[in-house]
Amino acid sequence: MPKVVDHDKQREKIAEAAWKVIRSGGLAQATVRNIAQEAGLSFGAMRHYFNSQSELLRFAMNLVSDRVKERIRSMRLFASGFNMEDAKRLLMQLLPLDEESTLEMEVWLAFSAKSLSDPELKPRSDEVYDELRKVMMDIVGAMIRTETAKPGLDEELEAERLYALIDGLALHRMLRPGSLSPAMMEAVLTHHLNSLCDKEGSDRT
Repeated sequence: MPKVVDHDKQREKIAEAAWKVIRSGGLAQATVRNIAQEAGLSFGAMRHYFNSQSELLRFAMNLVSDRVKERIRSMRLFASGFNMEDAKRLLMQLLPLDEESTLEMEVWLAFSAKSLSDPELKPRSDEVYDELRKVMMDIVGAMIRTETAKPGLDEELEAERLYALIDGLALHRMLRPGSLSPAMMEAVLTHHLNSLCDKEGSDRT
């Protein structure tokens, strides 16, 4: 009998091969031919899974986002309602803490840079930006609704500040990994979240 190939799994395998090519040589090396070689496929076989390089890269970009979302879902956060510890655990998943998340961040930064000049990638990049901004708004909004936050906190301003902190920590870690440890990133995030809390809530993270 002919071997049955799981189409979705094969597409993920190709996307992961694209990540490896991008990590080792940058997006300039992420040609269909190079990715096919990394995935152990012929150039012609790639056409069974992706019609163009842009479609392949868009799928690889989506896979980064999907993997992060799946990890967060598996953590089953906020099962008993909003709490600051779960908020911090969620935000930590957006930082490059280990080999897996560092690879994802490297690839995502490459895609983000490419999206500035690629109209096929830009919409997805914008969607992820909006999704992450909503996460920040949801966390700050929940802090305000549960009276965990200091009175009078500006929800939109603090959401933008939290987003900037997460982005900044991630970028610093990627550019100077030896100077910013995961423990320090967690300490900085904890300090920031506590600074948004009232006195009673300041020990919740």
